[in-house]
Amino acid sequence: MSIEFTFVPGTHSNDLSAAAPFFFDPHASAAALAQVEDAGFRRVVIDGAAGLLTNFDLAANAAALTSSLQIVLTHWAGVVAPTVAARQLASIEAASGGRLALRILPDGIAENDVATDSHPSHIATCQRTDEYLRLLKRLWSNDKPFDYEGPFYSVRGGFVPNKGQRSIAIPIRMSGLSGTSLKVAGRHADIFELAPGAPEDVRVLIARVRAAAAQYGRSGKIRFAMPVSFTRERPLSRADAVHVAGPPPRSALSLIAYADAGVSEFMVTGPYDPEKIERFGQAIAPLLCSPLARKERRAIAPAPRQSGTSTMGRRLRA
Repeated sequence: MSIEFTFVPGTHSNDLSAAAPFFFDPHASAAALAQVEDAGFRRVVIDGAAGLLTNFDLAANAAALTSSLQIVLTHWAGVVAPTVAARQLASIEAASGGRLALRILPDGIAENDVATDSHPSHIATCQRTDEYLRLLKRLWSNDKPFDYEGPFYSVRGGFVPNKGQRSIAIPIRMSGLSGTSLKVAGRHADIFELAPGAPEDVRVLIARVRAAAAQYGRSGKIRFAMPVSFTRERPLSRADAVHVAGPPPRSALSLIAYADAGVSEFMVTGPYDPEKIERFGQAIAPLLCSPLARKERRAIAPAPRQSGTSTMGRRLRA
């Protein structure tokens, strides 16, 4: 199984405005993205603190500055109408030459809302996300306008022009732990982003996702990604990443157990650091990408260190 890497730029500061991701500066962005490409990363995640609408602009800019990186745009249902989002995403997909992926947050805008009496339930949010994704896919594939009336969305004359002779197929990335969220991911996800945990926990979650996908005949069509951090500080992210430390060979070897469990993509999280990106490309990525190196060193791979206790069990929801 081949191993791929995704860069998730962020900050360790609690003040997001104090250390914004590098792509807000056009000159710094061009240099950083070029180095990320050269280091062997296949993807970069766009998840700006300013929110969804800013992510559209950042994704378009990142696509224009790169030639091979897949641009992973963080997105969620409930902010932009499906017809508007479908057109904007189709435009970025075309401009990038087919290098766009859509990363759907499990709870949509609910993650940032203050709980109120009108706050949507987890199940309702998942149902809205499911309907939203079904509409996006229909808008990307239909050859004539259509009308639609559903529990959450109403569409009149829905159509995305200038699709050419083929339907648009943008890879969908999802995550979650509850049975409801896994059912939606099983239906739509091409890549499932795993919650951090010990290798045995990851193996169990992968089995649950595949079981959910089997209901739609997709059990073998989902790849699995997992966040990791190669820094000594705790990364600021939506979930703690698996933390690995020590010399590069040891860092790489500590992830072998996850590759054996079914992980084929590691999402490297943390602030952009040119020296660390260079070291990753020279010393860590080659070891993990080499099947022979993994085979030779599997027997001596140390147990991975984590930034905290596993939250997988505590986050299970109905």
